[in-house]
Amino acid sequence: MRVLLAGATGTLGSVLIPLLLAEGHQVLALTRSAAGAARLAASGVQPVQADLMNADDLLAALDGRQADTVIHQATSITGVPFLHRHLYATDALRERGTAHLLRAAAELGARRFLTQSFFLGYGYRDHGEQLLDEDQPFAVRTGHRGFDRHMNSLRANEEQVFDAPGIDGIALRYGMFYGPEPATRRLIDLARRRRLPAPRPSGTVSLIHIHDAATATVAALHRGGPDRSYNIVDHHPVDFETYFSAVAQAAEAPPPRRVPGHLLAALPYVHALMVATRIRLSNQRAVDELNWTPRYPSYHDGLAALL
Repeated sequence: MRVLLAGATGTLGSVLIPLLLAEGHQVLALTRSAAGAARLAASGVQPVQADLMNADDLLAALDGRQADTVIHQATSITGVPFLHRHLYATDALRERGTAHLLRAAAELGARRFLTQSFFLGYGYRDHGEQLLDEDQPFAVRTGHRGFDRHMNSLRANEEQVFDAPGIDGIALRYGMFYGPEPATRRLIDLARRRRLPAPRPSGTVSLIHIHDAATATVAALHRGGPDRSYNIVDHHPVDFETYFSAVAQAAEAPPPRRVPGHLLAALPYVHALMVATRIRLSNQRAVDELNWTPRYPSYHDGLAALL
């Protein structure tokens, strides 16, 4: 299969490339920089240097090429966002970037489009103890300007892909990434320097190891249903206090210092994520329809493999 991969040099794209190549797929890999293009060429894929946010530049770079599938993994997230504005560039990639890639898909002759969505589209709030499946309302406006900007981008991302004519659109609602990636390494470093706080009360998150996110993406490439969304998470949601304690233990660092959750209020996005939001997702649809199961069923397994 001929695959156009956006976000090829990113956290997930870098793990996804060797899996695609191992299956014999031909990969066109988007990057904005010459250095990125050189790294991609060395990995065995065909680099395409273009700015995803510039539609004319993107279409010109892809002129005359063909692809069967487009995979959108482009974000500007390099770690845990502290403020709403830290997500604005990613919001734009989910809105205008998706629109530009759909135009490219039409020019390339692609009939399948996988896009990166996000578990927090279910809402930054306490969802209780139930496991949420994909039939729950997604990206609903709240009336809060900061959060609604993110909700609008997540909704636009998925709706554009589902509504595109002649395209089988698939949305992968990934949990919070961990594993051999920058955010986890940062947590380990903070734990070893005794600067990793464990908030009380503590929010609950659904995690996914970066390797499992990549294998689920490949499974969706082959078996994902048209106009379907999938929660890509492991089997065991966890609260941040417990997770950070496990990170510290795996890193052979002292237990993280517990801090009152209200002390994070000065960082509104972090407070919403780590204190106020409790979200437990079901991965049953992905397990059943994609014939996928995570190699690392819980954070314990993934952290042990990492360290």
